[in-house]
Amino acid sequence: MLKGAVGSRYAEALFAIAKESQNIDQLEEELQAINQVISGSRELQKVLYHPQITPEEKKEIVKNIFAGRISRVANNFLYLLIDHKREMFLPDIVAYFTEMANRARNLVQVEVTSAVELNADQKKQLNEKLEKITCKRVRANYAVDPSLIGGVVVRIGDRVIDGSVKTRLAGLREHLRQTS
Repeated sequence: MLKGAVGSRYAEALFAIAKESQNIDQLEEELQAINQVISGSRELQKVLYHPQITPEEKKEIVKNIFAGRISRVANNFLYLLIDHKREMFLPDIVAYFTEMANRARNLVQVEVTSAVELNADQKKQLNEKLEKITCKRVRANYAVDPSLIGGVVVRIGDRVIDGSVKTRLAGLREHLRQTS
């Protein structure tokens, strides 16, 4: 079975449960925290992903780490993944779940890369423009890449709006090569 298919199926099932119990936000936060703990520990990954460690042992480890820190739904979901040997798909499941939660909130995740650090006013103006373009609320992550020389590159899902000087110069360079 394809990695994406597994992630999306489990995420869809969990999202249906979260929607029914009206705790999408809480479950999303818990899933992201769980994913962060696991992805931040190479030793924990080795144990959870090791095929010769029994599901009972893995569940005990999960219980010791997350007891009292996550809801029963999140805990049972982790146990389900362990029982079906799908724990290595957790990052994909979390990504799909977050995507579905954002869709339900009419929210879009945007990645903005600029040549220099944007100030608060510039970020606010850019967010407002992106909200008009997408007709959705925008949650932006900002990064700096000096190699852009100037301008910004915006990623909205699989769309890229490239307003960088670097790209414009590359286009001009290509145009000059073709005309000479």
